[in-house]
Amino acid sequence: MARNKKLTQQTRQEMTGVERLGLRVSSMINHPIAQSQRWVTIHRLDTDGDMEWEEVMGLLVETPELDLTFNDDESVTVRWEAQKPEDRDDLIAPKDWEEEKLEEEAPF
Repeated sequence: MARNKKLTQQTRQEMTGVERLGLRVSSMINHPIAQSQRWVTIHRLDTDGDMEWEEVMGLLVETPELDLTFNDDESVTVRWEAQKPEDRDDLIAPKDWEEEKLEEEAPF
């Protein structure tokens, strides 16, 4: 049993710095308060390396829906506009869903 535990511990992979920072930034942006006010300020932590910070901020800068303001204290304020449901590609409009549902064949 100890051997199985040791094997599972060895196969576990640690998150990279970019993954950890990306997850933190994503959860901050997706937080309900940030979503309602449509902005969030991301503070750089001592544990955020230069390369990781630059890579994640570069990804945010390349996202056309986001407006970034780089503050004097090395934080970044991210702002975005509310999107109309028809402009979003991750939602299926109810009308489209009903039409898609009607086109499916019965499973029996």
